[in-house]
Amino acid sequence: MSGPPPASVRLRFDVAYDGTDFTGWARQPGHRTVCATLEDTLGTVLRTPVSLTVAGRTDAGVHATGQVAHADVPESALKTRSIAGDPSRLVRRLAKMLPDDVRITAVQVVDGAFDARFAALRRHYRYRLTDAAFGAEPVRARDTAAWPRPLDVAAMAAAARTLVGLHDFAAFCRRREGATTIRDLQRFTWERADDGVLIAQVSADAFCWSMVRSLVGAVAAVGEGRRDISWCTGLLEQTQRTPDVPVAPARGLTLVGVDYPPASEWARRAEVTRDVRERPAPPPCC
Repeated sequence: MSGPPPASVRLRFDVAYDGTDFTGWARQPGHRTVCATLEDTLGTVLRTPVSLTVAGRTDAGVHATGQVAHADVPESALKTRSIAGDPSRLVRRLAKMLPDDVRITAVQVVDGAFDARFAALRRHYRYRLTDAAFGAEPVRARDTAAWPRPLDVAAMAAAARTLVGLHDFAAFCRRREGATTIRDLQRFTWERADDGVLIAQVSADAFCWSMVRSLVGAVAAVGEGRRDISWCTGLLEQTQRTPDVPVAPARGLTLVGVDYPPASEWARRAEVTRDVRERPAPPPCC
C-alpha cells in the first residue's frame, strides 16, 4: 500500500468537465487534456508540482460530473495566504483560474490509504442518445449523441439486461496486452425521457477501454432492428473485440459518480483491486 510521503497530505478532488474540447483525461504532448489543465493550475496555486491519480481516465470527448482524483502535496503548500490551512478554500481559488469547461467542485484531506483508482468500488456512467430526425437539441448537443435511425427503447432495455453480470467483455473492449477484460457489469438500463432522449445508466466495478460506448452501440443495433437480442448476448462468448459492434460517439457519455467503501476499508479495497488489475496506469476508457 502506498501513502503520502513524509510531511505531505493526501487530497481528494471531486472534478467535473465538459470533455468536448479536451483530448481525454491523460496528458499527451501537444494536446489539451483535463489532467494537464488541472495539474498545471494546481501547481501554480500550491506552488509545487502536482501529480493526480484518477478514478477513471476518460477518452477524448467524454464528460464528467462525478470524477474523483487524489494527489499528495507538501503540508507547507496548504499554508499559503489564499488557502490558510483550509483545503476547501481551493475550490473558489481554482474557479478563478480554471477554464470554463473544467472545475474542481470539492477538496478534502483524506487518509493516505485513500486511492482514487484502486479503492473505488464501482463507477457510474450515463449515456444520452437521441433518435429525433433533427438530431440533438442545440443546447444539449455537446452531451447528447444522435442516432440516424428510430430506436425501440424496450428492445434496447431487454438486450441490456442480458449483459448484466460478471462476464468477459472482450468483444466490447479495445485490446490491451496483458489486461483482463473480465468485468462485473452491475447495472445497464434504458429509458426514454419526457423530451424523447434515450438515457442509459451503466455501472460496473471498472470499465475497459471503449467498453461503455461499445455496449451502447451493440444494444442500439438491436433497438434499430438490425440485430436481435440473441446476437447481443452471443457477444459475451467472443474472446476478442469484434468489428460487428458499433462504437457510439463519445459526446453522449458522462462519468456521473464513483463509489468508495467506508474509510476503514480503503486499504483493503485497494489491496484487493491491485490483485486483479495490473499496476500500470489504465488506458483511456469507456
